[in-house]
Amino acid sequence: MKDMNTDHHCSSPRTPNVRHRRRSMEFPPEISKPNGNHLLVDDKSKYRSMWIRACSSLWMLASVSFIIYLGHLYIWAMVVIIQIVMASELFNLLRRATQDKRLPRFKLLNWHFFFTAMLYVYGRIISQQLVNTVTSDKFFYRLVSNLIKYQMVICYFLYIAGFVWFILSLKKRYYKYQFGQYAWTHMILIVVFTQSAFTVANIFEGIFWFLFPASLIAMNDVAAYFFGFFFGRTPLIKLSPKKTWEGFIGASVATMIAAFTFANFLGRFQWLTCPRKDLSTGWLQCDPDPIFKPEYIPLPGLISHWLSWKEIAVLPVQWHALWLGLFASIIAPFGGFFASGFKRAFKIKDFGGSIPGHGGFTDRMDCQMVMAVFVYIYHQSFIVTQGYSVEMFLDQIMRNLGLEEQLALYTKLGQILQERRFIQT
Repeated sequence: MKDMNTDHHCSSPRTPNVRHRRRSMEFPPEISKPNGNHLLVDDKSKYRSMWIRACSSLWMLASVSFIIYLGHLYIWAMVVIIQIVMASELFNLLRRATQDKRLPRFKLLNWHFFFTAMLYVYGRIISQQLVNTVTSDKFFYRLVSNLIKYQMVICYFLYIAGFVWFILSLKKRYYKYQFGQYAWTHMILIVVFTQSAFTVANIFEGIFWFLFPASLIAMNDVAAYFFGFFFGRTPLIKLSPKKTWEGFIGASVATMIAAFTFANFLGRFQWLTCPRKDLSTGWLQCDPDPIFKPEYIPLPGLISHWLSWKEIAVLPVQWHALWLGLFASIIAPFGGFFASGFKRAFKIKDFGGSIPGHGGFTDRMDCQMVMAVFVYIYHQSFIVTQGYSVEMFLDQIMRNLGLEEQLALYTKLGQILQERRFIQT
């Protein structure tokens, strides 16, 4: 009690017996001092901050552009590295040095669950591409087929091994901390890793479905920053004191315009629109999907009278791009608001400091994760043609039928086709 009275006496002249608790909507001191209620337009150091952010953004843009040029596998590798860095940032958020010293090798348990989840999710996503890559070699084809067939069993027992490891590592006086870490690890797998895995699924559907939505988030972020930088006066949400309605609305309009025009530009490159059906790294050529084939819309007579052309070429994907742009400007920013509330709950300014002016990778990927899930669902619901394809049947045949059964199917199918041909002639 003596220590409590001393602390209250030093910090405030009020009555020692009254305990003042910070309300949930108030910002921690270390966060409220640099931000407070000051808008970005009134920030005296805003030009220095803008210069740092601009340099970091240009560096990231150049790096990502080079990786995209290299192709699907390198983009996938980039996503995996980003996931590992994000997991590291979030694992460190709740770790305590004193407990970790008395729990040797407990950190490895977090990564065991992480890589087990990675093996399961990515194994399900790229199984078809993996089979297509090794079909020319009988040994590797049989090995890969068996691994894919028993992947769920393998991953399950890897998880059970981690579960048993966790139970055996429990120590008296550290139960609460250990169970907290166990729950926190699974939360990371659900919120971060599972959502990010949708990004990889989008990559193999075509780089367009990775690059375009990621670009929309970046465009919306930059536009919101500049509109708020020069015109922001009305606070938007208490979780992010520097966000303004002017920045939010201006960025939404700019994102919609950019979505319609940028989709037309990206949709003309086969390298970006063709799906990757194997794990090779060569350049892609394919018959473009109908949504990437231009449709010509005649201009009204009043407009065509003053212009040299009578019609404009529009890709059908541009109409889909408007929905993606609407989501990127209206809904996806709430991923950033969620991250802001999360950081204030833990009284931190950023998740990390690996990107100058931006924080950590988690700070940059909050909206991207929300966008990636929506793009995958939208693509599967409104763009992918429903039904069975030849590739799907072949995949099931090659995976589930033995060599003799495949030959029997081939013979039977040949007989059926010959009978139909004879009937038609």
